[in-house]
Amino acid sequence: MKRLLDILFSLTLIVIFFPFGLVLAIILRLTGEGKIFYYQPRVGYQGTIFKLTKFATMLEDSPNLGTRDITLKDDLRVLPVGRFLRKTKINEIPQVFNLLKGDMTLVGPRPLTPSNFNLYPERIKNEIVKIKPGLTGVGSIIFRDEESIISNSSKNYLECYRDEIAVYKGELELWYIKNQSLSLDLKIVALTAWVLIFKDGKAPFRMLKGLPQVSQRTPSAETAEN
Repeated sequence: MKRLLDILFSLTLIVIFFPFGLVLAIILRLTGEGKIFYYQPRVGYQGTIFKLTKFATMLEDSPNLGTRDITLKDDLRVLPVGRFLRKTKINEIPQVFNLLKGDMTLVGPRPLTPSNFNLYPERIKNEIVKIKPGLTGVGSIIFRDEESIISNSSKNYLECYRDEIAVYKGELELWYIKNQSLSLDLKIVALTAWVLIFKDGKAPFRMLKGLPQVSQRTPSAETAEN
């Protein structure tokens, strides 16, 4: 059933988005570095590496520059058109091709780059790879403003991600794995749209009963209250 929903959702979104996507592809081709898509290695099911597809929003050599796989707020590596695409999350839409291919499912733990994935505690890594990564998920909803959290932290960006994001995000993903169901998936899809439109950080804690609470030691606690 879940695979059927993934296929139907991806095909529907491709058809609906195609006209706008074609215009956007032309704009990207004529601006920035002329790249339309960006393919980034991510850790998937059973620890396999797959290429996540996104619209190109940053310099192609970004993984070798500055903060590498971690993006900051107002990151200088982000291209002008890319800022709009990242803010609206439109840059994520090409992931429907990963969904159609079977690399991902609609709802699940968000796939990370190998270097960021390795910042998870070992026990969390061992559990996350047991299911397919998701186009959306609890962790990505709660940490939708991850770039600002890292930028506003007094810690080094790697320390911030490891100590203030990875541990709690990992607990959120484990909560999903333990409680996954079709009804929960539908709630998370609805929450994704709600949070994106209304910026309501408290909504996940109202709608998802038993969700691990944000540690008061992290900047994400403030984010969840906004």
